[in-house]
Amino acid sequence: MSKVFPVLTIGPTVPSFYLDKRVANDKTYDINLFQSEPSTPITNWLNTKPQGSVVYVAFGSMATLPEEQMEELAWGLLNTNIDFLWVVREEKLPGDFLRASADKAMIVQWSPQLEVLSNKAVGCFFSHGGWNSTTEALSLGVPMVVMPQWTDQTTDAKFVQDVWGVGVRVTVGGDGVVRREEIEGCVREVMEGERGKEMKRNARKWSDLAKEAMSEGGTSDVNIDAFMSNLIASS
Repeated sequence: MSKVFPVLTIGPTVPSFYLDKRVANDKTYDINLFQSEPSTPITNWLNTKPQGSVVYVAFGSMATLPEEQMEELAWGLLNTNIDFLWVVREEKLPGDFLRASADKAMIVQWSPQLEVLSNKAVGCFFSHGGWNSTTEALSLGVPMVVMPQWTDQTTDAKFVQDVWGVGVRVTVGGDGVVRREEIEGCVREVMEGERGKEMKRNARKWSDLAKEAMSEGGTSDVNIDAFMSNLIASS
């Protein structure tokens, strides 16, 4: 196949600051679907937490969970008794959840995801398993709980749990809803369980490999040079 249609793999395409650090000030993608907000309150909150003690929860800009699922997710997270940072609009939360979670949670409508995932306080990423989010967590060594919704996310979840060994996929109930007990159990497994220790080791391993690939002489670096050389030679 490669002789007929040569393919050169490039990536992960995460800003240089978080990988090889060879491009000055390359910290963001420079594009957001929604208006960003100051990140200082989030960073300040995370910096008060012990290393690996916070669950970061974000389902991307396109995912919309049904009301029943939002309620199960909210109480499942709170029942873990683990601190969490959740990117969600407040009007989607159960009526008394903000009051009940005030001591354990920070609720925001937007977060600088790469900055959050690279913070030492974050010990788990609970997400929909979209490819960008998955790649970012993998590159930054953060184990995951994934609750896929559509398109590529089920495939990504398969890789997270069964191929890379860096997280778990929640089990959906017969009624199509992931119940709070399942959510609590999966988060506890990653954050506190024996399997979670192995997931953390695997996450660090894949992060090291991502940095190696993008660094000078790494596979991605070599492939970019090869592509540019062939492009120049053929022009």
